[in-house]
Amino acid sequence: MSPETMNALATWGPILVMVVIFYLLLYRPQKKQQQQRKAMLDALQVGNQVMTIGGIYGVIEKIDDKKIHLKIAENTTIVVARGSVNANVSAADAAEKAE
Repeated sequence: MSPETMNALATWGPILVMVVIFYLLLYRPQKKQQQQRKAMLDALQVGNQVMTIGGIYGVIEKIDDKKIHLKIAENTTIVVARGSVNANVSAADAAEKAE
């Protein structure tokens, strides 16, 4: 290799390595989590027990595009944003029983 190529490799090599490390350690896992969360939100159905980001447990009574009606107690229904659902407890319980 010529000295110019070696000089360019010495200059740009560490930067390229950092970009690859950034992609592998930060971007890919975050993208995978986003896809899993979107799949969980898309799979929500009436009757599922869910937990909101704030820690409120409830059963889904009605689902709109952006809102969910949660029954949290007898004669008590609240409306929350669909994106505020943190976990589908029904699906998690079913997965545990299957194991």
